[in-house]
Amino acid sequence: MKTLLSSIVAISMIFAPLANACTAINLKAKDGTVIAGRTMEWAFDMKWTLLAQPQGSPVLISAPDFLNLPSKKLSTKYAFAGIYPAVLEGSPAILEGQNEVGLGLSGNFLPGFTEYQKITPQDKEYVSIINFGTLVLGMFSTVKELKAELPKYKVWYNPSEIKGSPTPPWLHFVLTDRTGDSMIVEFVKGQMVIHDNVANVLTNAPTYDWHINNIRNYLSLTNTATPSVVVNGTNVTEIGQGGGLMGLSADYTPPGRFVRAAYLSQFAYQPNESADASQLMAHLLNNVDIPKGVSRSTAGKEVVSDYTQWVNLKDLKNNRMKIANYSNRTNYIEIDLNQVFTSGKSMAWAVDQLPYPNNDMTSQLLK
Repeated sequence: MKTLLSSIVAISMIFAPLANACTAINLKAKDGTVIAGRTMEWAFDMKWTLLAQPQGSPVLISAPDFLNLPSKKLSTKYAFAGIYPAVLEGSPAILEGQNEVGLGLSGNFLPGFTEYQKITPQDKEYVSIINFGTLVLGMFSTVKELKAELPKYKVWYNPSEIKGSPTPPWLHFVLTDRTGDSMIVEFVKGQMVIHDNVANVLTNAPTYDWHINNIRNYLSLTNTATPSVVVNGTNVTEIGQGGGLMGLSADYTPPGRFVRAAYLSQFAYQPNESADASQLMAHLLNNVDIPKGVSRSTAGKEVVSDYTQWVNLKDLKNNRMKIANYSNRTNYIEIDLNQVFTSGKSMAWAVDQLPYPNNDMTSQLLK
């Protein structure tokens, strides 16, 4: 037992300074609109960039150089918009985005459990984790198609290809299409593992199946509290609403955020259409938003703090995207991606430099 506890503590110390607290949630409105939202938390300036790529853009399919296996460039079937960390040199590593046929992708950090696949000279289909997001958004249209085709690829990682990142790309992904069908892709013990996204939520470590089992610890939670009970002949009433959620985790750990996001999205009234669903998604993600300074890690004398660097809402039915960064958390930029996609242009914008609205109406109200 002491050995097990020591191992857990050691792992925690290794990964604590690199903590990343992303949360992804899916919602489906009554009119069929699917909104896939996510927060991106990090402790470092990753120079996040929004990239639009037209149909026919290249996707590099390659193996590690030392294997001398053939590489090829595919041409994307679909235009897409994605967000990547520009601190990385080389191909954009798309961690968030959606394509023109309504497939959405969100990549979340999975340290301590991720082990990518090993490429052998006999393999024919392979892709670097750096190009995984571009492959998914550029070449596939539905979750059903992904389940059939994605396991044909081996996904690999070589430290020599990553320059500029404060940490290796330990990632798992939630992939959702405009029907609401959703799946989780993880790389565990050198194998690709696919789960149906039954909770419509993804956070970080441990793996998805662990989080689903952990939900069973919270079966007593309810959105309807007990209004009163009689104790020794005395009617004792509740002191306020919300008592049914006593015991709901309020911390920022991945298990805590997973449970909170899963229950709140389950209990909330189903939205009617796109605008309602986007508003609900923003409210849900507010519950896992991390202010600077409240989630800190230490590594020696260095202290770092995870915080919500940006939030993205993807309307997969109507091809619209809403983004807000830390400094403009209540003011979303909205983009009609249909117009971006039909332009046929490749474009890029720094997320922190988007033209966020200024809502100061004082001068107009005083007229």
